[in-house]
Formats: sequence, C-alpha cells, structure tokens
Amino acid sequence: MSKRNVSVLLILAILLILVLAACSTPVDKPQVPPPAPEQEEAAPAEEEAAAAEEETAPAEEPTPELVGDSLRGGLLYDKWWTPLGLDAPEEDHPLWAAQDTNTRSGADTWRCKECHGWDYKGVDGAYGDGSHMTGFMGVIQMAGGDANEVLEALLGATNPDHDFSAAMDEQALVDIALFISGELMDYAEVIDAEKAAIGGDLTVGEELYQDSCADCHGPEGAAIDFKANALKTETISAIANGNPWEFFHKMRFGQPTEADMPPALDAGWSLEEQTAVLAYAQTLPNTNPATHGGLLYDKFWKAMGMDEPAGDQPLWATQSTNERSGADTWRCKECHGWDYQGANGAYSSGSHFTGFVGSIGAATMSAEEIASWLDGTANADHDFSAYFDEAATEMMVAFLQTNAVDMPQYINADKTVNGDAARGQEFYQAGCARCHGDDGKGIAFGDESDPEYLGDLALGNPWETLHKAANGQPAEHMPGGLNLGWSWQDLADALAYIQTLGE
Repeated sequence: MSKRNVSVLLILAILLILVLAACSTPVDKPQVPPPAPEQEEAAPAEEEAAAAEEETAPAEEPTPELVGDSLRGGLLYDKWWTPLGLDAPEEDHPLWAAQDTNTRSGADTWRCKECHGWDYKGVDGAYGDGSHMTGFMGVIQMAGGDANEVLEALLGATNPDHDFSAAMDEQALVDIALFISGELMDYAEVIDAEKAAIGGDLTVGEELYQDSCADCHGPEGAAIDFKANALKTETISAIANGNPWEFFHKMRFGQPTEADMPPALDAGWSLEEQTAVLAYAQTLPNTNPATHGGLLYDKFWKAMGMDEPAGDQPLWATQSTNERSGADTWRCKECHGWDYQGANGAYSSGSHFTGFVGSIGAATMSAEEIASWLDGTANADHDFSAYFDEAATEMMVAFLQTNAVDMPQYINADKTVNGDAARGQEFYQAGCARCHGDDGKGIAFGDESDPEYLGDLALGNPWETLHKAANGQPAEHMPGGLNLGWSWQDLADALAYIQTLGE
C-alpha cells in the first residue's frame, strides 16, 4: 500500500474518532416540575369549625318597624305645634327661602300641608297655582312605602334644611312618618276636578252628619264661623265646597285645635260613608243671615272686621240722657236695647236711657222698609250706608224680621227668667261649658281686680245674655244657640240655669 493511501486512512480514522466523541457528550434535558401533590380533603372537624364560624358571623340587622299613632300623625301634618302643646314657630322654615310665590310667613311656613297640600300632591295638585303655590313636590308618592324612609326625610337625610328634629320629638316624627306611609289616599277617587264629591249617598251623609257633627257645627252647618267675620263667613259648607281636600283630611283625622272632634277613621266610617258626608256638607248653606244680623246689631264694626266709627252717630245729639260717646253711639243696641224695646223696655231708665223707640216693630216691616231706615232714606241722620253694603243690610233685615223677638215672654221685668233651669243645664253643658266652664267662670268679662263672669252677667243683664246666647259674640267663634238648632225656649232654659251660676 502506498504511503499516500495510508495517510488518507489515518485521517479518516481520526475524524471518525472525533465524531464519535461528539455524539457521546451528555445533553441537559429541560427540567419538568413534578406534579403538585393532590389536595387532601379537609378533616370533618375542620368542616364543622368553618360552618360554625359562618353561623356566628353577625348578620345584617333588619330595619326596625316603627310604632306610633298614624291618626295623630294626620293632626301633626296639619299644624303640629298645637297638638304637641308647643309655641308656634316665629321664624320662617329654612326651606321657605327656596320659593317666592307663597308670601305667607312665620308659623304657616312650618305646616306640612302648606308645602305638600291637603291633597298631598304639592305642586302637582291643588297647590299647583294660587296663593298657596310653593313649587315643592308632594308626599303622595311615599304612600305605601317604608315609614323609615319617610322618617329619614323628616330628619334631614335628603335635605339638611328639612330636618324637624329640633322642632318636635322623635315620636311625633314617627307618627307623621306612619301617617304618610300608611294613611294617605288619592282624593281624586272621591273628589272631581270641579271640587264636587264623586257619588256619595246624601241620605247616608245627612244621617252621619246629624249624629256626629251637628252638635258642634249645627244642623245647618252655620254654628261655627272659622273666620269669625260676618262678611267673610267660612263655615263647614264653605270648606266642603271651596277646599274639599282640607274637609276630607280633617274629617278623617280631626282638627288640631279641637281634641273633642272625633276622626272618621277612628269612628270606623268607610270611604263611602266619608264621601257621603262630604256630599251632604256641600249642600249646606254657608251662613245664617239672621244670626249674623244679630252680631251687627251688637257691634257691627267688630263683627265685620272694620275700624270703629269715629265721632258720634248723628242722631245722638237729639238726646241728652245717655252720656256715652264715640263708637258706642253707633251700636244698635245702645238706642234700641238688648230687649229691642228701646224706651219701653230695660233702657227706659238708667245710664243707657236715650228715649229712642225700640226695633221690635221692624218685625212687621217689609225688607224695603227696613232697608230705608238703614240707608238714610227714612231719616237722613239714620244712614248706615257708609258701613253696610248690600250683604250687611240683608243680614240686618233678616235679624230684625226673625230674631228680634218679644223678650218679655222669656224675661220678666225683675230679671227673672221663665225657664226650666234643670233642663237648661243640659243645654249649657252641651254648648257653653266648654268655654265658660262648668261653673261659668271660664271667661272673665270684667277687670282683673273685679271680674264679672257669665252667671253675674245673666243676673244683671239677662237680655244681653239671651241675645248673645241666641246669635253669638262679634268676632268670636262662639256659636249662636239658634245655629245649634236651639229654640227660644231652649235658650231661656239655658239662661235660667246660667243665672244659678251667678253670685
């Protein structure tokens, strides 16, 4: 073999050795993490401990149910300070400055009804226009809701300026919340757009009214004049027709100023019965002209809310025995007497004597004849036309024709009364004792140093007492007995009893 071939074989051998050496070198393999060990099942004891821990974790407490008097809440919605025995607020409610359409001020601005309305609809209801409009929303949308949410709103949660907590106690606020959430109703169900009752059985309404309302408001509804003004009379009929939502609210929940007024809801009246009473009240007259005329006969300027007349009445100069002057000389009673007999009656002597005739004769006159004496046609110096408009004249005519009765049949010249005192006590307790007291000393008419009470007045001037008992007291909420359905003999019996209260 040649040297060249040997050299080639040697080189090939060396290369083979190098290749084999390279193939035999170990290569690092990627490390695969071992599989995670299987989770061991929790021991039974551990499961029980976990469950126990879940059971003992504090659960979210349910909202407490409010407890209170929702009917009382209705009274508070009306005028809350009165039933709570608090002084009326003097400043405006903080939210009042947010509106400028309702010009009321002071205590009125704190009444819930003044913002949210008697129909509970606020700007979307009857208070959507007119002098009571504020633009504030109603509360009707909260009816049937959670009373706690209403309470939060009353505590200022929705608006800090609507926080009443400084004005009344928490129970009062709870009662209002219960009223709003549980007692509100949509009065559109019973009152139409023209303010008339929807349906309502008048026979049922009359029976309920006479049984439950007439003792105070009178059988014709004219006994209580809420305005106490002969020219701006507002009786139960006026409210029923002019503001039936207020009527319905007060009928259902009562009157804040009258603890004795029974709420219809408390009496168990159904909605149909309540509607029937509204319908019946809307048929009643708003005034009794004859008893209003009796107020004018007493002191007409006070009864009509006028300034008292200046100077003496022109006819006063024709007499010289009665030394009074000024406004007193314009009082019908000062010339014609409480017994309507003038110089022929109780004023026939004494400091009140004028010599003028009585007014008793007017009972037989026509309305035109009486009017001629009031407007100066019959006597220029007996002209009251500067004070009496047509309505006032009609009142005086009605009084003189019907209520200026012949008093000697009830009161004797010696001031004793032809009446049954025992029977009169029943009338007194029903219509008078509430203000005058069981003993007649609830109101003092004289000076503090020398007070005169009802019994004393009845003994000293039974004619004045009978006149006021029949017709009422000017500018006062005192109901005239005639408007309560009392007869003149009923009044005489009451007068006989009142005299027993005098000293």
